[in-house]
Amino acid sequence: MTQGVVTADTGDSLRRVGGLMRDRNVGSVVVCDGERPVGVLTDRDLALAVVADDVAADDSAGPHASRPLVTGELEMDIEEAVAVMVQNRIRRLPVTDGGELAGIVTIDDLAVRAGDLAAAHQITAEVAKAALPEFYFHQRGG
Repeated sequence: MTQGVVTADTGDSLRRVGGLMRDRNVGSVVVCDGERPVGVLTDRDLALAVVADDVAADDSAGPHASRPLVTGELEMDIEEAVAVMVQNRIRRLPVTDGGELAGIVTIDDLAVRAGDLAAAHQITAEVAKAALPEFYFHQRGG
């Protein structure tokens, strides 16, 4: 788990969130209402909202954050975190302790923490297949 989570407030602008991603070299920001995480905004979300959907960069981040937010608990082990990520088709899992943000686990964290190249590939493949089922399990034929 990474404890230094990059966060933004629901009222922060999409421009500020994009700046945070650039300045902190991260691909996602956890959007919070006070100390409580309520959503996640990714670099892809920003590209689709601001560029593709022509949303103003000064719009608030809150309405554009991915919801419902799936979180893990501080006591979870790696296998539980992987299961939650696969089941919910997510690549980032904010971790809470008593409802407050304690950290975040990403697919990259899991792959590195596995310490075993084969296990890392398996974890990455499971989450990717769950997140992109149409890519891996497309229908064939007429």
